[in-house]
Amino acid sequence: MLKISDITYSVEGRTLVEHATVTIPTGHKVGLVGRNGSGKTTLFRIIRGEMVLDTGNVSIPKGWKIGGVSQEVPGNEVSLIDTVLRADTEREALLAEAETATDPSRIAEVQTRLADIEAWSAEARAATILKGLGFTHEEQQMPCSAFSGGWRMRVALAAVLFSEPDLLLLDEPTNYLDLEGALWLEAYLVKYPHTVLIVSHDRELLNRSVGGILHLEDKGLIYYTGTYDMFAKQRAQKRALLASAAKKQEAKREHLQAFVDRFKAKASKAKQAQSRVKALEKMETIRAPEDVARTVFTFPKPEELSPPIIATEGAAVGYGNNIILHDLNLRIDQDDRIALLGRNGEGKSTLSKMLSDRLPIARGKMVTSNKLRIGFFAQHQVDELYIDETPLEHLMRERAHEGQAKLRARLAGFGLGADQADTVVGRLSGGQKARLSLLLATLPAPHLLILDEPTNHLDIESREALVEALTAYSGAVILVSHDMHLLSMVADRLWLVKDGHVTPYDDDLQAYRKMLLTPEKPGEKDKPKPAKAEKPSREAIQALRGDVRKNEERVKKINEMRDKLAKKLADPALYEDGKAGELATWNKKYAEVMDGLERAETMWMAALEKLEKAEKL
Repeated sequence: MLKISDITYSVEGRTLVEHATVTIPTGHKVGLVGRNGSGKTTLFRIIRGEMVLDTGNVSIPKGWKIGGVSQEVPGNEVSLIDTVLRADTEREALLAEAETATDPSRIAEVQTRLADIEAWSAEARAATILKGLGFTHEEQQMPCSAFSGGWRMRVALAAVLFSEPDLLLLDEPTNYLDLEGALWLEAYLVKYPHTVLIVSHDRELLNRSVGGILHLEDKGLIYYTGTYDMFAKQRAQKRALLASAAKKQEAKREHLQAFVDRFKAKASKAKQAQSRVKALEKMETIRAPEDVARTVFTFPKPEELSPPIIATEGAAVGYGNNIILHDLNLRIDQDDRIALLGRNGEGKSTLSKMLSDRLPIARGKMVTSNKLRIGFFAQHQVDELYIDETPLEHLMRERAHEGQAKLRARLAGFGLGADQADTVVGRLSGGQKARLSLLLATLPAPHLLILDEPTNHLDIESREALVEALTAYSGAVILVSHDMHLLSMVADRLWLVKDGHVTPYDDDLQAYRKMLLTPEKPGEKDKPKPAKAEKPSREAIQALRGDVRKNEERVKKINEMRDKLAKKLADPALYEDGKAGELATWNKKYAEVMDGLERAETMWMAALEKLEKAEKL
């Protein structure tokens, strides 16, 4: 297990962690959460032994291998598949030794160990991971130098997943993944055989892939058993209780102080007054939780335009002679909230560029409102900010006629206070840069806002603020995001970009998630559509409803079993010396229950789908 004991760490006079103690059980998947700048990445460096602590220590079992995504992204001529295979250094060394070993006993040892680590299936495992992260078979044979930085980061992630370290440290891994890759990673982490500690602000990932939350707040670490939603509920209850206790204590303190102030000068009451003074001195102050400044985004309000603001008829778009999207018959009104779905490379970015007038149509017709203003945010724009200029200087370039007071108010409306306004961009955090880019995109009060992965680098509080701002925004929104929570809260229309076409997606996001995680069988596209089924009888529908209820009950019972096991595994007594066997037994039971829960949920969803299809006939 990972033990963090009484650690304190300071940098440049600022204490990030102070006397923090926590234990992460072996094999658990834990989400590390906290506001931007609280020290999460620093904690990872402390665990890896890269920082010298002021006090305390971090201990891990002897022989454990710690792995994380390398910041030195490969850019050489080695193929993607070979880059990933080389991450397993033991396999590489054994294969090399197998070529040169002459001693019969050593040859036998090498071959036995190669079999133990499944060396001969390694290429298939590496290819599966690369495919899950969005690389085709052909791309896996290409050199790393053929890919951009974001794609190379995926290769680095694939390499560390393939090497299967005993302690896997992942710092915002979904920032360079699309929706498909993020969903694949969610499912992969659930089945990962060792301990995982992951920094993430993705609520869906933290609800689906981890069984514990480690919260870094007020320089301390608190471990909560359960998903992110369970943590948020427990934390809210804890803060409410603390605030109530602090309020009661303050009332008691005021009552005692009033007695002292009134009677301390009277001889007849001096003894009682003195006893109350002592009571005040002994009273340990209960501090109410501090209300952190609420994260906000303030989008300017555009004037209303006549619908539609954009309409296309038979439009096609691409690059030169390479047409990517055909027969586009689309309509966008100012009150639309549209999420673009589609596997990587299908043309979501191409469509965004066409709609934002960054890419001309090749044929057909696109009509836009005369007064239409479009705001466009893409992740690469964060990297195109002027690193030697302050946010205030960025706004002065765009709004030279406005006074500094108004520009500072605009920055404050995006959570960039006085300090950040006068700090050069190169020294701002990733979240602060993203806020500045969002502000610049919305500065002209656009009627249409196109957002391509807007939540990268934003913490959970900022993501919730963005949801609120987009919900209140009176312009149209087009979203491309791997954040399922954002899409589900904002989008009311789904467009599927697939096979060169853009069509309405009539199902919901959960159905799309299931479709992405279900491999398409060869030749499936060419199968003829079955004839329309006859309307089922009333008795058949009743039977399907009964099946749904049974499956729902089964999921409920297994969830109750999971919660009981999680509570058992959270008991510190279970991790005392001499209880390794008992701990292993409970961990095994927990893993079995989680597998059962996944199967039960799958059966429940299947039963619901059957019922919905039957009721539609």
